[in-house]
Amino acid sequence: MKIQLIEGHFSAKDAIELIAQMIHVKIKFHENKIDNANNEEDVKMREKKIHQLQKNLFEVRKMIETKGEGLNLSAELLVE
Repeated sequence: MKIQLIEGHFSAKDAIELIAQMIHVKIKFHENKIDNANNEEDVKMREKKIHQLQKNLFEVRKMIETKGEGLNLSAELLVE
């Protein structure tokens, strides 16, 4: 099953806002799991994922701001 989350043309400002909000939801998910984690290995893995998400957000924000114009975004969930 596919769920289309995002599909369309967005201004640079709206694209950054939308991407940032989605990444922040994922970061919050990992933070909540860390709060309930029982082993250090799981905590380290989730901290690494959070760091990577933050890095990705920084890079995509920089790229979009440099481009300075609208762009097409597409995101879907594939549930198998």
